[in-house]
Amino acid sequence: MSSPGRWTRWTEDQIDHIHRIDQWRAPRSFDAAGPTGTLVEAGLEVVSFASNDYLGLTQHPSVRSAAAAAIERWGAGSGASRLVVGSRPVHHELEEALAHWRRTEAAIVFPTGFAANLGVLATFGQRGVHIFSDALNHASIVDGCRLARANGAEIHILEHLDLDALDAGLRARTHERCIVVTDVAFSMDGDIASVPDLIELCTRHDALLVLDEAHSVLQEVPTVGSATVLQVGTLSKTLGAVGGFVAGPQDMIDLLVNRARSYIFTTAPSPADAAAARAALAIVDSTEGEQLRSRLRMLVDRIRPGHPTPIIPVVLGDERAAVGAAEALLARGLLVPAIRPPSVPAGASRLRIALSAIHTDDQIDRLRDALDELALTRSDR
Repeated sequence: MSSPGRWTRWTEDQIDHIHRIDQWRAPRSFDAAGPTGTLVEAGLEVVSFASNDYLGLTQHPSVRSAAAAAIERWGAGSGASRLVVGSRPVHHELEEALAHWRRTEAAIVFPTGFAANLGVLATFGQRGVHIFSDALNHASIVDGCRLARANGAEIHILEHLDLDALDAGLRARTHERCIVVTDVAFSMDGDIASVPDLIELCTRHDALLVLDEAHSVLQEVPTVGSATVLQVGTLSKTLGAVGGFVAGPQDMIDLLVNRARSYIFTTAPSPADAAAARAALAIVDSTEGEQLRSRLRMLVDRIRPGHPTPIIPVVLGDERAAVGAAEALLARGLLVPAIRPPSVPAGASRLRIALSAIHTDDQIDRLRDALDELALTRSDR
């Protein structure tokens, strides 16, 4: 019998290493529509506090009907990239609606929010550009900065929310093109950037501000004034579908159409996803949407009063403590994921509680009681 090849040996070594440091992960099979469902392997009925479906729009009848109607009209897929095969009318309708929602001149839809960040940072992050990125930015921003570095841009990683360091960095490069990129709501800590301060700094220093608004369901649409701003978002969280978008000045959106490789060289979002997002956006921009956001705000305050986002971390530090806490909650029928390296730094393992407007009062009571019982409710964690 022949010995394994070098790539087989390397792969086995990597897998062994992940097991040795007790960080092996695999997706669960979760048969669910909305917050409740069955963990298939365990046969366990649970309430999920793991989803980013913040307003519950994945389950909204209008959103589901719009997706079904789009499949009936256009089929399951888009067939190719939009510059090759063209767009379905719903893609253009969605982009117009997104631009109106974000109060910008134009918008462009990508297959994912990850692809949107890659497209923006690789397109605008060229030789001679300095990019200032928050240390806790999402992995898609990190990878976008890596692509920009390959293009010749210089990357500067700033301590989390350090506006003084950002101001100093921009002042030191007054005559150079600069990009400031940040999450608005940070996906693991659930805290928020000071967008008005960032807009003021970028206006003063003539820097391009890239705001990743993927998780900012409870934050207002920014008033950008004379600043140059690109707003990056997803269709998969607040809007309950799949995809990403960039909204901003018309000329910058046109440049993305012509330069962003993650737009040009990939199949367009399916008509069903685009139609679902368009229907969801109509809800978000209505009285019903305001009611959903108000309910979500109330639910957040029941778990952690005043917290700015529906992402509520319980930082335990030790990986085993986080996994043990998640298992204790699961035994009570509550699915709350343990987040550990490499998703967060070593020593910062945590539970990540994600709330949705369609969680019931009883489900929130169960979660709060379980957190109290397990002594996991201290806001200073």
